[in-house]
Amino acid sequence: MMPVRSLDEREWRARREAHHARVDVWIEPHLERRRRSQTHPVEDFLFSYYGYRPSRLRRWHPGAFTVLEGASDFGTGYVPASGGQILDLQELIGRRSESIAWIADLLRRTASRAGQFGCFGMHEWAMVYRTDDIRHASQPLRLSSEQVAAAVEERPLKCTHFDAFRFFTEPARPLNTAVLTRELQPVTEQPGCLHANMDLYKWAVKLSPLVPSELVADCFALARDVRAVDMRASPYDLRHLGYDPIPIETAEGRTVYAAAQREFAARAAPLRAELLAWCDRLI
Repeated sequence: MMPVRSLDEREWRARREAHHARVDVWIEPHLERRRRSQTHPVEDFLFSYYGYRPSRLRRWHPGAFTVLEGASDFGTGYVPASGGQILDLQELIGRRSESIAWIADLLRRTASRAGQFGCFGMHEWAMVYRTDDIRHASQPLRLSSEQVAAAVEERPLKCTHFDAFRFFTEPARPLNTAVLTRELQPVTEQPGCLHANMDLYKWAVKLSPLVPSELVADCFALARDVRAVDMRASPYDLRHLGYDPIPIETAEGRTVYAAAQREFAARAAPLRAELLAWCDRLI
């Protein structure tokens, strides 16, 4: 059993308030757009794609093995302990043990591999390749369909992330260097992939409330920045929203994209390690 630590009431209330202030900057504009029935292809994507309510990001938890001194009604999942409350680990870990083990295995395998930086974000191009069914149809493309097709066909697709590959058009799938499946995800995931690093937010939420909410917010912040580059490198034209293109159809654009990949991989590494450390403690 891991040692239990305590947070006095002043400390945990301050951390909760700081967390709310941090994430409200992301949440409130999203909720305002939703009230107006508007969508934003970058700022709203993490909420729509992952399907986690903004309230889950906003809700603060200290993580497992932590007593909140002075707490008496902190919410579902907490039980009395030493003059406060603590997460009921027997109940939470009991029903999540398989999921935690799967996440730990995926994170550990991903971290053990060298990053690959030669895909150049072509997954978004493969999603609109030779089709009239454009995924983000509300946004204009900055190239013609023939120019998009030519860029896709110029070099092999090197996607390693199943949740990007599954949105490829039917004509694009055979062009990828590997056939990806959900079952093979722990085998093919690698730390240079933008989507693998963006997914750290998904794993953090799945582990919540067992991990600190500050870690969940750190993963969200990374995922938000990744999404911006993801769409800047896509064939969509988002200049009207303030996002200049990264023209990966050019050598210069590919250089810029690969540099961004390396930066994100460096930012993701300590977050992946921290999530994995939490999984190991919980297991």
